[in-house]
This record gives sequence, structure tokens and C-alpha cells, in this order.
Amino acid sequence: MLLDGYIKLPKLKLVKMKQHREIPSHHIIKSCTVSRTKTGRYYVSILTEYEHQAIQKEVQAVIGLDFSMNGLFVDSEEGKTANYPRFYRQALGKLAKEQRILSRRRKGSNSWHKQRLKVAKLHERIANQRKDFLHKESHKSETV
Repeated sequence: MLLDGYIKLPKLKLVKMKQHREIPSHHIIKSCTVSRTKTGRYYVSILTEYEHQAIQKEVQAVIGLDFSMNGLFVDSEEGKTANYPRFYRQALGKLAKEQRILSRRRKGSNSWHKQRLKVAKLHERIANQRKDFLHKESHKSETV
């Protein structure tokens, strides 16, 4: 159940949340899945059910993309590449430094837990950068 910026989960009290999209009134909530990342962030995925009429869309333009090892993809019409920034390679120096510090900590100590969190945040940041880049590229190719 959703109430003014809070969600009521079974066996828990009201939990404060950031709701990114309003759930329309004609949707029926079927289930909620709570997941936790390694950095300690919690996410709730809400499954809803609703009546939907499929609308046929008319295809206006078709684009062909081929996989490319050095640029993610190549456009079959103009030969453009994605110009992929290689986020992992950019963060490799910082990541190696943080992992080296982690390897020198005593496993299970408070400083080890803090350092593990730093490494996990770096990995999460790289994953988020990749996800954001792919979302922006797909949106660009959709609007062309």
C-alpha cells in the first residue's frame, strides 16, 4: 500500500520512499519485490495489473545496427559508431587503488567494511554510467 511518500510492507512499519512514477488509479498492485545493492541501497519493484488495448503503430523508419568490438555498434546506413566511452577503463586506476587498500585490511574489521563499501560504490557508479549511456544512445536512435 502506498501512502504520501511511504510504503507499507508486511511485517514492517511504514517505510519512507522516493516514488519515481505515480501508479494510475486503475492499476491493481499484485506484488512488491524489495532488493538491496551491495552499497546498501534498497529498491522496491512494484508489479501491477491493468486492462490494456494493444495499439498498432505505423513504422516510419527502420535502422540496422551491427555489433562492434571497439565501438559497441555500427549503424548499417551511415556507418556511424556509438563512440563508447569505456567507463571501466577510465575508473581502472581508482578502482585498483581502492581494491589494493581493501586487500591490506583485516577481513571483518570496521575499516575493511568501510573500504569494501568504497569499492562497491565504484563498481555501482561504473554500472550506472553504462546504463545511462545505453539509455541515451537508444533514445537518440529512437528519435532519428
